[in-house]
Amino acid sequence: MEDSKHRPHSSIINDGKDRAPNRSMLRAVGFEDEDFRKPIVGVASTWSMVTPCNMHIDKLAREAETGVNEAGGKGVVFGTITVSDGISMGTPGMRYSLVSREVIADSIETVVGAEGFDGVVTIGGCDKNMPACLIAMARLKRPSVFVYGGTILPGIHKETPVDIVSVFEAVGKEASGQIDEAELREIECKSIPGPGSCGGMYTANTMASSIEALGMSLPNSSAQLAISKDKEEDCRNAGKAVLNLMKKNILPGDIMTREAFENAITVVIALGGSTNAVLHLLAMAHAADVPLGLDDFTEIGKRVPVIADLKPSGKYNMSHFVRIGGLTPMMKMLLDAGLLHGDCITVTGRTLRENVIDATPYPAGQDVVYPLDNPIKADSHLRILYGNLSPEGAVAKISGKEGLEFTGKVIVFESEEDALQGILHGRVEAGHVVVIRNEGPVGGPGMREMLAPTSAIMGRGLGSEVALITDGRFSGGSHGFVVGHITPEAAVGGPIGVLVDGDSITIDAEKNEINLNLTSEEIETRLQAWKPSGQKENRGVLAKYAKLVTSASHGAVTDKNL
Repeated sequence: MEDSKHRPHSSIINDGKDRAPNRSMLRAVGFEDEDFRKPIVGVASTWSMVTPCNMHIDKLAREAETGVNEAGGKGVVFGTITVSDGISMGTPGMRYSLVSREVIADSIETVVGAEGFDGVVTIGGCDKNMPACLIAMARLKRPSVFVYGGTILPGIHKETPVDIVSVFEAVGKEASGQIDEAELREIECKSIPGPGSCGGMYTANTMASSIEALGMSLPNSSAQLAISKDKEEDCRNAGKAVLNLMKKNILPGDIMTREAFENAITVVIALGGSTNAVLHLLAMAHAADVPLGLDDFTEIGKRVPVIADLKPSGKYNMSHFVRIGGLTPMMKMLLDAGLLHGDCITVTGRTLRENVIDATPYPAGQDVVYPLDNPIKADSHLRILYGNLSPEGAVAKISGKEGLEFTGKVIVFESEEDALQGILHGRVEAGHVVVIRNEGPVGGPGMREMLAPTSAIMGRGLGSEVALITDGRFSGGSHGFVVGHITPEAAVGGPIGVLVDGDSITIDAEKNEINLNLTSEEIETRLQAWKPSGQKENRGVLAKYAKLVTSASHGAVTDKNL
């Protein structure tokens, strides 16, 4: 593939006598004469020894590079950052987590744009680098394929599968005396046995699945073990697929359509996926210039059931889902039921319908994925709530196991750390609505995940007796009666900022409402008396983020109002 029409960007960098200095630099990194006539494909690696989610991705990037080269292109591997939510969770460092999505997207865009790559493969493994890869590819408008680094195998404790959420919940169990310190340490040591992303249908596996449903990764790329021959082959095939997209002139915008985003939302709901999918899909759609809003999740959720019995609300890990066949059989089920748009084009160059038409059904007797006519929940677990406490929307994850309505008395905490200590030391009791505020995109800044407090609540056995609301967000591993993304957030004058201990709040997951049980006049009086506390950061990336970021209801993007 040596004609210049497939080299619209690299030809500007490399062709002509006046580009001899450019070529001279590239020869030092391994280019030969013939490589200058090939399309150049950047392979964005999120490799890092910061986290097990990404510790193997350097090898996967080399596999993708091999696939590019075998298909007639020239692969160039480059790096970007990643951070570990699991390690920074519950600390000030977690403020950088959502911020990293923007930094990663910006860095991939920067390298690809600067170096004149004609196509892109991106390989992500942890929560934020996956949507970041898609945001960058949407902006760049070049043939692109995403590869998921793959899921981790579960650890085993007392013959039971355990993962990172097991450790967080064990902290609450130890605090309440259900287990001793020795068992807490044993769970700590056994829960993360090696490379790969967190093992339930948490944010990483949710986003990988939604990206496959969107059409931006190869079939079943989302349902493979991190350390497997299947994942290595997936990477090589992704490298080859970019060259095929070049031949067919298929760009991300041709794939990331409104209908494709509806497919992604449908799959997230069917899998019982993470609330973070709302935030990230809104941001990805913004990058792709596709109109998508909170209410689309509600409308699609009315007709799509939850059918996968996966953690955190269910009992199985992603590795069990891989074992029965992964995502393609489910997508075939949803397509046959008229719940997916089958004509959407994908990175294979074929339609979604063509990709799944020959999918082997799940084996008889499995109970990981339920039939559509006998679902776990008849409609979506993701509830978009409005009311006088969230006039611009909030996101709840209600499986139904917690009940569908909760009224309780407010106990206010001004940070995640304060809330965790309040829960672990018994201040939080049955009937409380735990309020954690000043944790939004601006107020954090950075919109931390509340996995430690929600896990502590579950670990103390209060999951069905306590609700938790926040202007922050949740880990995909959070479960219980929890409501996040409350907008407007406290830092910009939202009603959550004027709650006081003892207030009464009602959360109704059938009416999709969350209300403070006060008159509108009483609420307005409190809002009039509210004063901003001022920006927490004045320099650096957190300060820039707080200045630029939009509301969570718009995906917490940083380039909307430029």
